[in-house]
Amino acid sequence: MSHADRQQRTIDAVIFDLDGVVTRTARLHAAAWKRLFDDYLAQRAAQRGEPFQPFDADEDYRRFVDGKPRYEGVRSFLESRGIELPWGAPGDPPDRETVCGLGNAKNALFQELLAQGGVEVFDGAVGFIRALKENGREVALVSSSKNTAAVLASAGLADLFEVRVDGVEAARLGLRGKPHPDTFLEAARRLGVEPARAAVVEDAIAGVAAGRAGNFGLVIGVVRSGDGTGLRAGGADLVVGNLTELGDGTALRARPRLDAAALPNALDRAAEIRARLDGKRPAVFLDYDGTLTPIVDRPELAVLSEDMRAIVRGLAERCPVAIVSGRDRADVERLVGLDGLVYAGSHGFDIAGPGGLRKEHERAAAFLPALDRAEERLRREVAGIDGALVERKKFAIAVHYRLVADDQVARVESAVAAIAAEITDLRRTAAKKVFALRPRVDWDKGRAVLWLLTALGLDREDVLPLYLGDDDTDEDAFAALKGRGLGILVTEADHPTAADYLLANTEEVGRFLGELVAILGDPTR
Repeated sequence: MSHADRQQRTIDAVIFDLDGVVTRTARLHAAAWKRLFDDYLAQRAAQRGEPFQPFDADEDYRRFVDGKPRYEGVRSFLESRGIELPWGAPGDPPDRETVCGLGNAKNALFQELLAQGGVEVFDGAVGFIRALKENGREVALVSSSKNTAAVLASAGLADLFEVRVDGVEAARLGLRGKPHPDTFLEAARRLGVEPARAAVVEDAIAGVAAGRAGNFGLVIGVVRSGDGTGLRAGGADLVVGNLTELGDGTALRARPRLDAAALPNALDRAAEIRARLDGKRPAVFLDYDGTLTPIVDRPELAVLSEDMRAIVRGLAERCPVAIVSGRDRADVERLVGLDGLVYAGSHGFDIAGPGGLRKEHERAAAFLPALDRAEERLRREVAGIDGALVERKKFAIAVHYRLVADDQVARVESAVAAIAAEITDLRRTAAKKVFALRPRVDWDKGRAVLWLLTALGLDREDVLPLYLGDDDTDEDAFAALKGRGLGILVTEADHPTAADYLLANTEEVGRFLGELVAILGDPTR
């Protein structure tokens, strides 16, 4: 499919979240969660002689419970406080000290608040939905809540959505909750629409992640407070403060993502790239594995050649150069072995560079216990699979399956997926023959690159950022620089990408960087 065709692909259906998108029930949910957890934590602290740390109705709500099924929210928050309770059963009474018991207590509190205060509807939301329907677009509702029918009835919207997939339906069908895409995919199936021709509208990070994971044509984030950074990092293609910003919805188009095979080769477009550099200084960001070195069977075998090292050294003498890698920062710094470069390890969670430049994501350390638990589980789960290699990094875990027999790869993937579903502070990503678990936090290579541009004083009109990378983790950087810089994908495979140009392999990377050195000329002049 051509780039033009992708850009012109219309959206035939829109699937909405309920709480925070259509109805203003988030404050009721947050209040119910706070009453539940503050009462429980206060009792626990008194019994154990521990300090009482209350539930934060903003940060804790968004990070641990917003958008998730109720029991998952209970487990996720308690796990963040180092508290483990038995799961229990859905029929547990509200006073039973189990995950299900606390979840049921929260539901009772929410229903009490709902009866007391009723439900508000966001201005413009219902009008936008009705406009979509009047213009022939299909609509559906997806919600993790098992109170969806009651909320809609209280708001006078019982007949607004013909297709609804809520917490009750998800439980009946055995569908996983957000950030998994199952409920959205079920809604698209019921509408008879391909996900690529449908949009997802969400206000929660878990929800936009589900929309992106389901390969929906457009993921729209609705931000009711703040700047929407978390929604964008979670996978939103578009962020609005009010649905009225979308007009009547007829102009919505699927996100433009070009297939790699249709990209021009950067070596063939040297004159074009030179023209883009006219009057500007480049800032070059380079992935390591698969970009500067070929992909190898084991990570310790990816050694930088002396020729490539000399090219990178020459480039760094002429412009700012940063290595942005999934490897630990100390590891990639050792492998490259050059001073004067910026090194961003662990997908940008750990950054260091000349002049005392230093950044470690402020929330990263909080995820170390979850990573420790996941590592222990993964090593145990894949121990009997020949060729599976678990590589622990400071802020991530990689499971390499390049040496695993084809008929055993599904076992590796299932193990990683199961642990990601259970330890909800971590999210699953993939690269070339690698499954990975990373902190579920608003940070990735794209955010790291944007931070570096600002920190290095390079966020200026006279600077052209270039990013070279080879796998899905680099797509975040390509997307972040879209329209601002140049993204160059290193691959011989065909898949959707946000990059602007293509290089087939590391040999072509070396040629391209060498030509860039020649364009920049003598650094002493």
